[in-house]
Amino acid sequence: MKILDRYILKTFLVPFVATFLIVLFVLVMQVLWQTFENIAGKGISLPFILKFLYYTTLIITPQALPIGVLLSSIMALGNLGENYEFAAAKSAGISLQRLVRPLVFLTILLSGINFLFLNNIYPYAVLKQKNLYLNIKKKKPAMALVPGSFNSDIPGYQIKFEEKYGEEENLLKKVLIYDLSGNKGNQKVITAERGKIISEEGSRYMTFILYNGYYYEEHTKSANTLIKKKKMAASSATFKEYEFNIDISDVSGDKGLDETKHTKNYMMLSLSQLGDTIPSLKKSYDEVLLLKSKNLLATVSSKDLYQYPDSVKTKDINPDILENFTLKNKISILNTASTKIGRAKSSLKNNIASIKWKRKNLNFFDTEYYNRIAFSLSCLILFFIGAPLGSIIRKGGFGLPMILAIAIYVTYFFSNTFGKNLAEESSITSFLGSWIAAMIMVPIGILLTRRATKDKGIFNVDAIIQPISNFFKKIFSKKEA
Repeated sequence: MKILDRYILKTFLVPFVATFLIVLFVLVMQVLWQTFENIAGKGISLPFILKFLYYTTLIITPQALPIGVLLSSIMALGNLGENYEFAAAKSAGISLQRLVRPLVFLTILLSGINFLFLNNIYPYAVLKQKNLYLNIKKKKPAMALVPGSFNSDIPGYQIKFEEKYGEEENLLKKVLIYDLSGNKGNQKVITAERGKIISEEGSRYMTFILYNGYYYEEHTKSANTLIKKKKMAASSATFKEYEFNIDISDVSGDKGLDETKHTKNYMMLSLSQLGDTIPSLKKSYDEVLLLKSKNLLATVSSKDLYQYPDSVKTKDINPDILENFTLKNKISILNTASTKIGRAKSSLKNNIASIKWKRKNLNFFDTEYYNRIAFSLSCLILFFIGAPLGSIIRKGGFGLPMILAIAIYVTYFFSNTFGKNLAEESSITSFLGSWIAAMIMVPIGILLTRRATKDKGIFNVDAIIQPISNFFKKIFSKKEA
């Protein structure tokens, strides 16, 4: 290795190590601050908290690495320009491309390391951290319940509520509970305006006290036909206060905090595992659509409405066909049609949420697959923005380079997150959503690299100011004449 290459690498690596560790520390502390209230006061020992931080550090590393590359590239090239080392290199016939060549190879190596982290270490760390965090929350089961969505962590129950409040966060608003734990397939639904959770550490029961609600329960096992369903015995009642216990021994027993139970999250899988899972999810989603389409066909009793997977199509119907019937038959036909359409609309409304969730779940896996590949190249992309930018501004240190690095990375991270969110909501394809940040930043990197190679500024200010100056000079010269 030549002396010049060693010097350039040293100029880059010293700020890179410092900035990478600083950024990593800040991001880890941010995560710890967000989860501290769920960890503090649970009787968790220090070794387990350190283990949680260790897994968090592994998860944050692929995110901190591109920031370190971006900031250190601006600082390193800025220092070279500020100390007139660029001018000395150019006078010796050394181009900018030759100066940054060792840094390009180093950045490619860092991109490879980032890919290995995202494909191997990141899924492992997410798996361990997620299960450790859930096991910690089992020390106080009420804390594991999340407002705004159905909580199915407790076997046999689906629990949903709008808000959780109070000093211990054990008071609930707008509670909905599906009790599926009964024998013989009984169905029990409980709704309440308010609720309260009482649980003690080490107890196998969690007590729910509900206020101002409604209770409905079927007392016979589920029926397969509509006639049997109508004959099923059921009871319902309103209540001012209702109290019952839930057995949580399966989720809060004496199992250790290192227990690994949740393994199917899309962030816990490697690229090969994601590639194997996605086809089965797509097949399952298509089967759901096929089943719902057939149910719609059976509900409206019409063959002309069913055509899957292309679409649900309607066929031209002669509007004068009703004229062949008497008034009484017309009324009967229209009432029957209205009833069937209402039943079909109700079925669609009830199923649309589950269909959307299946599609969104598929999008999670699809987007994660492409995003792992796209984000692993972020080191290389941000280097080709930071390096030419540093040579243009010719300013080292932590001042201006820090501001520019934050602005650039926020733009990159925001566009990446925005694209992922659009892809998860099926607004755009998963491929486009994962690569949209790269599509925005690569042209900027090419532009900055070309301008730095030609020793030009970021913007050609003279090209804007000169025409305006000439315009006013002509006006004033005419007035003087």
